[in-house]
Amino acid sequence: MAIDEVRAEELKARVKEREDLIRESWVRAMEAKIVRENMQKCYRIEGVNHGEKCKHLAEKYTQMLQENKVKGYKHIDV
Repeated sequence: MAIDEVRAEELKARVKEREDLIRESWVRAMEAKIVRENMQKCYRIEGVNHGEKCKHLAEKYTQMLQENKVKGYKHIDV
């Protein structure tokens, strides 16, 4: 293989890695959105008992907010 072909393959692999990482990041963000929506439904349904009945969803959502941030491709190129 010529040097240009090798570089092209490396570039394609890097772009695919970027796309996969960004896709995973967005999937985790959307999972957090679903948990938030379920928590809001729970709050509406449970009324005054929402603190007790929906605590597990609130804790899970808080954890997901900290861990599931959308990251761009620049984190790969370091």
